Amino acid sequence: MPEPLSAIAEPRPDSDKRPGPTRPIRKMDFKMAYEPSKRGPATSSVHGGELRQQEANAITTPIYQTSTFWFQNSQEVIDYQEGKTDREEYGRYGNPTWRAVERKLSELERGEESILFASGMCAATTTFLAMLPSGSHMIVTSDCYRRTRQFIDEYLSRMGVEVSIIEPSNLDAFEAAIKKNTVLFFTESPTNPYLRVTDVTAFSELARAHNVKLIMDSTFATPVNHRTIEEGADLVIHSATKYLAGHNDLLAGTVTGSREAIEPIRKALGVLGGIIDSHGAWLLLRGLKTLSIRMERHNANGNAMSRFLEEHPKIRRVWYPGLESHPDHAIAKRSMSGYGGVVTFEIDTNLEGAIRFIDSTRIPYQAPSLGGVESLIELPVTMSFWDYSPEQRQAWGITDSLVRLACGIESEEDLIGDIDQALKSV
Repeated sequence: MPEPLSAIAEPRPDSDKRPGPTRPIRKMDFKMAYEPSKRGPATSSVHGGELRQQEANAITTPIYQTSTFWFQNSQEVIDYQEGKTDREEYGRYGNPTWRAVERKLSELERGEESILFASGMCAATTTFLAMLPSGSHMIVTSDCYRRTRQFIDEYLSRMGVEVSIIEPSNLDAFEAAIKKNTVLFFTESPTNPYLRVTDVTAFSELARAHNVKLIMDSTFATPVNHRTIEEGADLVIHSATKYLAGHNDLLAGTVTGSREAIEPIRKALGVLGGIIDSHGAWLLLRGLKTLSIRMERHNANGNAMSRFLEEHPKIRRVWYPGLESHPDHAIAKRSMSGYGGVVTFEIDTNLEGAIRFIDSTRIPYQAPSLGGVESLIELPVTMSFWDYSPEQRQAWGITDSLVRLACGIESEEDLIGDIDQALKSV
């Protein structure tokens, strides 16, 4: 019989133990007929991390809908506690459905380990709590996700964590902000809503020289468009709710990195308990299988839409990394294979005109989020920043006619036609 693509699992040596609830548990090494690191993203999306031989010869990984896992006898418990066996114990610490997703993500990102969380925010907050001691210092960029900033301002400050804020992609500002107690640099790439792109290689080299960990939120890029770990990032975070899941039907978050970097975060998850349920993990697994092919359409629609808008007489400015006019286009062109489906633009009108435009669209849903097969559109001023003062919105760069359009996978001509007819209302 031919050798399967994913052969029998073997335990790794003791040096590669995965931390469990109280003691390390050895991970499993899934041997491939060829190296996963050499496979394309489409193949990794479909086959990465999944056992060739499933329960009852199923092709898809089952949903392990259980809260706990039983032991046949006391010796099996002892072997587990001593790290001699690789298995699950309790639902807060692991589930076979999770593990399949984690292995797939690790292959896609070219990282050693991944962890699933209940949401992208949970992934970020757990990571910060695990890595930032009291009295430490972190650096973030000015347009990182507002809820992340809120957690930093309202909760990390209680721990005595000091924060410096720099402009995105400003390497000189990053170097100037580093202190003796700086532990982390956290940024998104591309950022929200202006889609600024980080030169990960340059930032990681500078961070490493100062013993600072670089954490990238790569939600807008996905591992299909940008593998930041290969460029030097220590950890990569995703709101898997978005492109990774891809169907606007679940909440999830992920963190990927080296085993050494992941270990304290996995331990923190076991204590803090922000876990995803097995059905949500299975939905994410299903979504990941079409990630590569979905991103092809998202990329194509985003590129076509941005170029259409840049030529439209009623548009003041467009932000999209694939455009030559974007401030980080050179970085994006060098480091990314695609630029995603999110296009941010400012209409040459006031708030009332922008509302007329939004309400005139027929294909995109007016809703927060992005990355699903359905296109979504929003005015940040009414959707996310309504409770902010005009001065606060100005500081964030949120104008009354700023629009964020997350192109789905609909036909390019239909999307552009709909936006074109909606702009006639302005």
